[in-house]
Amino acid sequence: MTNDRTTHLRLVNGDAVQAPAQAVPFRTSWTADELMAMTFPEPRWAVPGIIAEGLSLLAGPPKVGKSWLSLGLGVAVASGAKALEAIEVEPGPVLYLALEDTARRLQNRMGKILGGKPAPKDLTLATTCPTLPQGGEEAIARWLERHSNARLVVIDVFAKIRGNTPPGLSAYDADYAAMSRAKRLADTYGVAVVLVHHVRKMASEDFLSEVSGTNGLAGAADATLVLKRARGTADGVLHVTGRDVEEAEYAMAFQPAAGLWHLLDGPPEDHALSDTRATIIRHVRQHPGSTPKAIAEGTGLSYENVRKTCQRMNADGQLCVNATGHYRLPGTPPEGVPGVPAVPDHTTTSTNAHAHEGQPALLSVPAVHFDEETHQ
Repeated sequence: MTNDRTTHLRLVNGDAVQAPAQAVPFRTSWTADELMAMTFPEPRWAVPGIIAEGLSLLAGPPKVGKSWLSLGLGVAVASGAKALEAIEVEPGPVLYLALEDTARRLQNRMGKILGGKPAPKDLTLATTCPTLPQGGEEAIARWLERHSNARLVVIDVFAKIRGNTPPGLSAYDADYAAMSRAKRLADTYGVAVVLVHHVRKMASEDFLSEVSGTNGLAGAADATLVLKRARGTADGVLHVTGRDVEEAEYAMAFQPAAGLWHLLDGPPEDHALSDTRATIIRHVRQHPGSTPKAIAEGTGLSYENVRKTCQRMNADGQLCVNATGHYRLPGTPPEGVPGVPAVPDHTTTSTNAHAHEGQPALLSVPAVHFDEETHQ
């Protein structure tokens, strides 16, 4: 690759850009007893419970706030602040490729998000990058080589960097091949790579089916996140599923003045209900088997209002009631039936070493900057 395609890059040593060296072969097969005797580190989390190392696809409709969300996460990880105003993260270098933005727009957004706090030195911003097949993969690899403790790479948006479709490939194979380049970076360097993408105009009950393109995109990703607008008082719902991430839905609220998304307490349905129904839901979750009288006393709502609302919620499938008038949430065991232990939430950060057993060696390439003069 010659530097006529990478005028936005600056070489540290002044030499011509060189192709990365071939990765050292690593073991890919074992006998069953060998595999079971091995000890692997836990995945490293960029945002515990939401974004793990590997390739994540963050999709959503236009203007839903994907760029605000991804930039806010980048700032939080680079500075060690709480992600989504709620989740502790381990700080580390972040590369944010804002390929649809200008330096002025980035500065305005950063100013809102920082709210007067110092800008993190560990956040590298760039507004141009070659497509992955035409040098982008090597450029990102060189940045990762310089920042061996990097925590996160965000590419906003994927369409700007995927490159042209090779001739002769089906749509599925083309999508899978395009994702594979980004996944190779994530796997080689043990870092979280987030590709910002769009969803289809037509909604679907399965949020994975809303991702624009073929199933090759979600199929190649280690995790898929879809940000959707929610009805009612919640500004959005973040749907998450993946290989190392438990499937979950998170209620989110957007603060326009600060440019920040923050995590709301409780599941999304609590925030898409009327205040009365949401209050009853929260009380019954904490006190399963409550009667309308107990709910009224515990919440301060009038007994008659609670009694009628509980009846309507039972008819709507939002509550279940037994023969003696005790209410519980759907999917929870009736009184006297032991429930399944709750799964611990993801509020801690893994402290595993950067090197992973079974991962390929890092690419041996010269250290390269994204152009600081252009993108600061």
